[in-house]
Amino acid sequence: MRNISLLGSTGSIGTQTLEVARQNPDDFCIVGLSCRSNVDLLFEQIKEFKPRIAAMTDEASAMMLKERLETEAPEIMTEIISGEDSPEVIATIDEADTVLGAMVGFAGLKPTYEAIKKGKDIALANKETLVAGGDIVMPLVKEKGVELLPVDSEHCAIWQCLWGEKKEDLDRILITASGGPFRGKSREELENVTVENALNHPTWKMGGKITIDSSTMMNKGLEVIEASHLFGVDVDRIDVVVHPQSVIHSMIRMRDGSVLAQMGKPSMILPIMVALYYPERGPRLLEEFDPFCEACSNLTFEKCDTDVFRLLPLAYEAGRKKGIMPAVMNAANEIAVGRFLKGEIGFTDIERTVYEVCDLFDGKNVKREEMNLELILEVDKEARARALEVNLK
Repeated sequence: MRNISLLGSTGSIGTQTLEVARQNPDDFCIVGLSCRSNVDLLFEQIKEFKPRIAAMTDEASAMMLKERLETEAPEIMTEIISGEDSPEVIATIDEADTVLGAMVGFAGLKPTYEAIKKGKDIALANKETLVAGGDIVMPLVKEKGVELLPVDSEHCAIWQCLWGEKKEDLDRILITASGGPFRGKSREELENVTVENALNHPTWKMGGKITIDSSTMMNKGLEVIEASHLFGVDVDRIDVVVHPQSVIHSMIRMRDGSVLAQMGKPSMILPIMVALYYPERGPRLLEEFDPFCEACSNLTFEKCDTDVFRLLPLAYEAGRKKGIMPAVMNAANEIAVGRFLKGEIGFTDIERTVYEVCDLFDGKNVKREEMNLELILEVDKEARARALEVNLK
């Protein structure tokens, strides 16, 4: 049985992780939960799974949760904590052997890092942890001898394709992309995109931030950098392949020309299960894959139009430069996406913001061996401040 601390329990990945635990109660025990401020959902999760401890980063929400538990479920003895550092407590509790990181954005880095220091296995759905902190996270994983289990559907697919293969036989990684809601659009059409348009993903149901990243193709840029760290290859040996049907979740090409692909329905349930049951295979929770379904009748592949979606080549450039540049790019993107979702800036202003902030930091890069957690936290904070100062008029 895995004892799991779940960071980001009320988000899309978090709720699907709990569905896996719900269907397999003899295999998983939820010992810790954390979220930002969703009192209603966390209350229901605590009632069902009865973790030893739960956390909310928003202190007012945590107070409301405590009062509700005392009033409506006084028999439940779950400890409630709060504050910005509370996810780190959840990530490092003694009872947990595995931490599933499903927090949104850069906020997932520090609790994941601290969990690794404590010897916890990590099931990682938070790509920003490796984008911003891969240079310090991967050496720590090796030092502590823990498992880093990819939950992102693309990275889980690549990981499965590599099982049993020799690292030196790997030629290229081929990360698939649906193309998002604006595949085939022109630059001029992107200027008029609304928040509602950008949140209308054709294939996947995801949280707001990752859905916007998918619409700008930044999501694929982040995945390229993440894959570079996970699988120990340079970003220039990783290609993004637009595959609108989302049947093939990613591929690898071997040095003899063989291409291995992982296929399945566009659901996060399976990659969550693959990670949590590793090195075994768990029971099937989804309907059987049907190769004769409509989505499989015409599988197509395209190159991403990087003249339209310019954040993808920027991500490759940040991945080549390494050091602080991926963290800078990620921080600027998180701020810009947040402002777009609030209606403060336009869709293409996301790209303009990220480019401008990256230009500001380009001459300040450091060598990979000089990277540490404190530096990454400092750079992230400064890049966010700069992103808020960008004049887009």
